[in-house]
Amino acid sequence: MIEKRQFYIDGQWVDPVTPRDHAVINPATEEPCAVISLGDQADTDAAVAAAKAALPGWMATPVAERIGYVEKLLEVYKARAEEMAQAMTLEMGAPISLSRSDQVGAGTFHLTNFIRAAKEFSFEHALREDIPEHRIIHEAVGVAALITPWNWPMNQVTLKVGAAAVAGCTMVLKPSEESPLDAILFAEMMDEAGFPKGVFNLVNGDGAGVGTQLSSHVDVDMVSFTGSTRAGRAISKAAADTLKRVHLELGGKGANLVFADADPEAVKRGVLHMMENSGQSCNAPSRMMVEAPFYDTAVEQAAKAAEAVKVADPQQEGDHIGPVVNEVQWGKIQDLIQKGIDEGARLVAGGLGRPEGLNKGFYVRPTVFADVTPEMTIAREEIFGPVLSVMKFETEEEAVRVANDTPYGLTNYVQSQDPARVNRLTRQLRSGMVQNNGTGRAAGAPFGGMKQSGNGREGGSFGILDFLEVKSVSGWAAE
Repeated sequence: MIEKRQFYIDGQWVDPVTPRDHAVINPATEEPCAVISLGDQADTDAAVAAAKAALPGWMATPVAERIGYVEKLLEVYKARAEEMAQAMTLEMGAPISLSRSDQVGAGTFHLTNFIRAAKEFSFEHALREDIPEHRIIHEAVGVAALITPWNWPMNQVTLKVGAAAVAGCTMVLKPSEESPLDAILFAEMMDEAGFPKGVFNLVNGDGAGVGTQLSSHVDVDMVSFTGSTRAGRAISKAAADTLKRVHLELGGKGANLVFADADPEAVKRGVLHMMENSGQSCNAPSRMMVEAPFYDTAVEQAAKAAEAVKVADPQQEGDHIGPVVNEVQWGKIQDLIQKGIDEGARLVAGGLGRPEGLNKGFYVRPTVFADVTPEMTIAREEIFGPVLSVMKFETEEEAVRVANDTPYGLTNYVQSQDPARVNRLTRQLRSGMVQNNGTGRAAGAPFGGMKQSGNGREGGSFGILDFLEVKSVSGWAAE
């Protein structure tokens, strides 16, 4: 049993004021794997005070020096990559091969991109070349509360910490209590990288406690949150009284529009993308919408691809999916699978219960429903598990209408070999991101959504901008 009861505040590891133990459950065994402490108001106040005290000095630190700290962090992160992979596999069930490649790899990717983007970013510049006395200064927002989820832990921690650090913000990180071990290890890395005391602080806690305390704290200037739309609403309300900046990256219900002229791997690619990380990704293509002439073939291909997805112990190396994060999530997924059956969707792969041979652990059968209609619950709610809904459309106009008929707007996908159609649909789909024909997002591309999928953008220069205020200066004195 791992015991991690300390918090990282003002450059040192400190005991919580009022220890309140919380067991971290290994989703593969359903047994506790660690015990941490959850913070209370005194711990939150201490962390915020440390960040506030460190802010003037960190803002005044030259950008090149701030970048240097992040470069050192990246070195430490790479050196301790295996520890990080093992932590995430233990606490949230990502298969170890996926942890090493994608979960840990996401952190390396984002920190590298922030270093490059910060070196190219113009933090001070003339409003126009012909009026140098009028200038724009990009300056840190201030103390930033960073609230991160359990599903892609290092992806989200590094997206927030990397951007905040180069922008000159000081930070208080509250990771999910479901997956806190990676964040504690990350705090060790920040310490090893030598960041000045108070620049980065870590307090473990739950959403109702530390999460709410940070969101409403008068000395917090910004909240950057990734998680559910429900929690995003609560954070926005808690932050309203102090008018702090709120950056939200929330849920999604991505539509994957597959046309009859799609490439031969389009359906399989969509299924595997849906099942990755056990379906626990906000940008998952969970609604596969197929053009009528290709529909029956696509359903057969989707079922075959899902049936080939292996489910196994996350400690086992290989290309398979592991459990979902906890019992509550497992139960929600089972309820939604049953809802799909009850509402008349046709089950073509997977279904209720655990996969064969797995009698313990929060494992879900890779599931595909066909003949799903837009009003069905599984077509409207974010399931956050390895469950795909396949729908039929007759016309391009119908596809766009149904794809956009959701409160979410994070990522949509188009599969077609007609360039004009691809570009036309890209403009019509209401989402912060559109990915076409299996093309992944480029380094530094902004990540974020529209509508109830949130606001703000993460990654590269766009992510740095979200942690900066714009100061307009008139009468700048030439030196």
